[in-house]
Amino acid sequence: MTETAPLSSAYRRLRIPDAERYWVEQVKCRVGCPVFTDACGYVTAVSEGRDEDAYRIARATNPFVSICGRICGAPCERACRRGSVDAPVSIRAIKRFACEQFGNETGDSSRYHRFADVRMLPPKGDYEEKIAVVGSGVAGLTVAHDLARAGYKVTVFEAGPVAGGMLTLGVPLYRLPREVVNQEIDAILSLGVELKLNAPVGVPGRTLTDLRLQGYKAIFIGAGLQGSRPLNIPGATLQGVINGLEFLKLVNLGQKVDIGPRVLVIGGGNVAFDVARSALRAGAGGPGDFRMAADVVKTAAAKAGVSEVHLACLESHEEMPADAIEIEEGMHEGVEVHPSLGPRLVYDEGTGRAKGVEFIRCLSVFDASRRFAPQFDESHVERIEVDTVIMAVGQKAEFNFLKPEDGVKLSDRGLIEVDPETFQTSQPDIFAGGDVVLGPRLFIDAIATGQAAARSIHDFLRGTTSTVRVQSHWEPATYAMGEAWETRMRELPPSRAPRPEEIARAGNELVEENFSVEQARAQAERCLRCDVQTYFEGEKCIACNGCVDVCPDDCLHLVGLSQVAGNPELAALAERQLGISQKELSGYSPIELNRMGGVMLKDETACIRCSMCASRCPTHAFTMRRFVFHRELTTETKANPRLHREVLVS
Repeated sequence: MTETAPLSSAYRRLRIPDAERYWVEQVKCRVGCPVFTDACGYVTAVSEGRDEDAYRIARATNPFVSICGRICGAPCERACRRGSVDAPVSIRAIKRFACEQFGNETGDSSRYHRFADVRMLPPKGDYEEKIAVVGSGVAGLTVAHDLARAGYKVTVFEAGPVAGGMLTLGVPLYRLPREVVNQEIDAILSLGVELKLNAPVGVPGRTLTDLRLQGYKAIFIGAGLQGSRPLNIPGATLQGVINGLEFLKLVNLGQKVDIGPRVLVIGGGNVAFDVARSALRAGAGGPGDFRMAADVVKTAAAKAGVSEVHLACLESHEEMPADAIEIEEGMHEGVEVHPSLGPRLVYDEGTGRAKGVEFIRCLSVFDASRRFAPQFDESHVERIEVDTVIMAVGQKAEFNFLKPEDGVKLSDRGLIEVDPETFQTSQPDIFAGGDVVLGPRLFIDAIATGQAAARSIHDFLRGTTSTVRVQSHWEPATYAMGEAWETRMRELPPSRAPRPEEIARAGNELVEENFSVEQARAQAERCLRCDVQTYFEGEKCIACNGCVDVCPDDCLHLVGLSQVAGNPELAALAERQLGISQKELSGYSPIELNRMGGVMLKDETACIRCSMCASRCPTHAFTMRRFVFHRELTTETKANPRLHREVLVS
């Protein structure tokens, strides 16, 4: 069986599939996930009512599975092949459905520990080496999780009063309950990981050099991006201008924030909408303080009415980088969006405190090469009068914990420079991952870097080389698309985004509800089951063309050799199967080639796994089979040349 481009010409681009790569690539949701989670597997399990199996599969590769079920950016959905039919399966929400029944949310972490897939973890041992982790965000805690399970002694140093990094300090409570974060973190700590809060690295007695002297044989930096990018316009330093991340941190810690009845957020990404929607939940009132977090409902209710929150950004409404659901829910809650505006200055009217922002019209954000190059119409000027301006235009790293003697090299982007495969820095015993290496990315990307770094730290300490290999096999599958599958549309979990007049009462109540059993089953049944393949055995084919006739998406074509002659891969296949050399093959006429044999062509991009070809085939040349595969770590007792171990401590 081959993959082919659209069948519009006599000669077609063909690919002979191989088990190592091609069939893996067909399960696009799994390949699209940075940690290789088998989304197709747990979605299928939910569709069949095997909800505990679904949790087992989802948890296998992800130590923050319950959190990702709520706030993951879901690259699996962007890759989902159902999206080429109508819209992707709501994979993330299905994951949350399984987690709430069997995950840490239940108060029982036994499944969390039992279902971890050890095949991708470093070999377990009773190791004496101590590992230091700087930062308790998802990258750092992933390293701690993997190395603790392998048998290392891990200590996490957190500068703040709570663990979790941006999970705790950056994600609003209405999106992610803190008890869910705490349950995931507690499960990791129960592996024997030591957590030190209010313990910033970089201070006397706790520099990276000090940690080495204290016996830590490897250090992982997962400090994240703790600073907000400044907006260099006049008035940006006035009183009443604050940065978005700092605002979210104060809000999530329940600290006091001075705010007025009118707030302007500058930025068009998810963080900007998090800031705007959090500001809405502050309630109204004159400049003064309010307390959010645990007291948000009481405090907001004590305020009269709802705050006036504006959001302005360079991008047009269609180009805004925030997720569509964030924009929709933010506007539903009362955020007034002002697209295509570029801030020119913050004005104070001589008071020393921000009174508003002056904007000019943004005509375009990117040039023809999609590089950031905004163009403005300076004749179009708008003013927005507010009491507080919150800048949410980007994040940056803060490296006050790094000292010159540490010798950790930074990249041209102002991030920590690492080997892209090992995540080893310029210092052999120091590794780094997450946003401090990648820049602003998804939580799941940070988790993936933590897993790779943990494997590299093990290799560094043991003098070994670890290799990730795909293990696979085929198994029979009885599968057919459910009735009326094509009419079932993508559904999102029910939203409880409050209207402006309801904000004070709703406070930080969760906006997104969980799927019901019926909703989860119905959405899961939309999956095209990309792990199930049409398995073709040419020696059984009698060329009746029944499979071609019955295929609803015209993705099967049985053609003679003449119609694909000239393809090197096919010629090599013909040589193996027909015993005719490539040179000999080229000497035959089209009629002679067609008498020799034919080729079954399949357009894999069009196949919906309906199984009608298998049902129609009288000789069972076509059958449905499941391609089962997983990644597995193999470790050899030879040094990895990419991991240098010379470390000098004076």
